[in-house]
Amino acid sequence: MYVELPDKRYYKIGEVADAFGVNTSLIRFWEKEFDVIKPKKNAKGNRLFTKVDIENFKLIFNLVKERGFTLEGAKQKLKRNPERVVNNHEIISRLETVKAELIKIKNQL
Repeated sequence: MYVELPDKRYYKIGEVADAFGVNTSLIRFWEKEFDVIKPKKNAKGNRLFTKVDIENFKLIFNLVKERGFTLEGAKQKLKRNPERVVNNHEIISRLETVKAELIKIKNQL
């Protein structure tokens, strides 16, 4: 999934939810389920996600929503061979970025 977010240091939970097309409750749930998603919280308690959190969320989103893993299956996959999962996800992300750019060029013609 190609996600386009502005270049910022922190993202609010609503921005992340809109970018991925999910509810904020799913993001809060996955935050509790997966240790790799660790947003900072400000004085009000609002979650602020960093770019690392977004990348980890993309990885989990790919495993669960796009590839059909269960939450437990995704956790096991990340524990067993995290380097391979990350490398595969990076390749997929690059290809999706190229695809998005090609679609933009096609629409301009």
